[in-house]
Amino acid sequence: MIVKMAGVPKWRKILYENQGVPDNYVDESFLDELKKNLYTRTYSYQTLLVESGAITQQLSSVSIFVVSFMYMEEKWLSPQLLVLVTSLATLALYFVNILVTDNTLEDRSNRTYVDDVKTAVLFLGISFILSPVLVSLTETISTDTIYAMTTIMLLANLLFHDYTAAPNRVPGALSLSAAMFASVCLASRLHTPWHAFATVTFSFQLFALWPVLRCRLQRYFSIRGQLSMTTTITAATFSALASMTTVGAVLYAVAFLFVTFVCPAWLISLQRFKNNIYGPWDEAEIKVEKEEEKEPR
Repeated sequence: MIVKMAGVPKWRKILYENQGVPDNYVDESFLDELKKNLYTRTYSYQTLLVESGAITQQLSSVSIFVVSFMYMEEKWLSPQLLVLVTSLATLALYFVNILVTDNTLEDRSNRTYVDDVKTAVLFLGISFILSPVLVSLTETISTDTIYAMTTIMLLANLLFHDYTAAPNRVPGALSLSAAMFASVCLASRLHTPWHAFATVTFSFQLFALWPVLRCRLQRYFSIRGQLSMTTTITAATFSALASMTTVGAVLYAVAFLFVTFVCPAWLISLQRFKNNIYGPWDEAEIKVEKEEEKEPR
């Protein structure tokens, strides 16, 4: 509320002196400092089209994981073959990651190749040992409940995934935890410990390792390269879904078109309604100087 009073000395914006006016008093110059849309970012449709690929690629990862479960449940895919193929693919992509990291001069966080091998062996060993337990983990829970929990967890993976994560860390702890929980639920509905081992391992590769490499590839590739990667992944996912369920393939196609083409146009159309105001009423922001920005004495 702005209160105007006549016949008073020139008002100053201070608190330590009694100026004979109420605390909520301001003069006509108060709104001179009003500024609008200082930090408004202008988007281009092409940029949004490319950036939306991160969302569709994560959606593709969830779809491929579900398809792999359905294939194993119908006994169209053996767990040993899935473990073999995904392990070879992970090994090949690991060398791709090394190549991309060396070319972009990114920091490996002081990890050596031996450390990576130890981590892989430890994870595979623990997963293999716990596989017999995972198969019988939810015997007392109905299948409908398991599928409902899996659906909720996979949706949480999509919602809480960190799509702007740095390439040196796993994007989104909550998202990864939800995906692993979903994989454990589905693994408990398969036939043998090998099925459980293959499901958990594949989910870790899809939701923990692949997003990190995907982020690095997006930084490494040009716009055309990013579009090509998104198109290839989308086509492969659509083909896999179509081979199993027509409804799922249609829903995936609709989601892809909506996220890739409709949402960017929608965002651009809403930019004209943006009206952020800035002025002396804003709360003060404390800016801490970083150590590396300090000048040496």
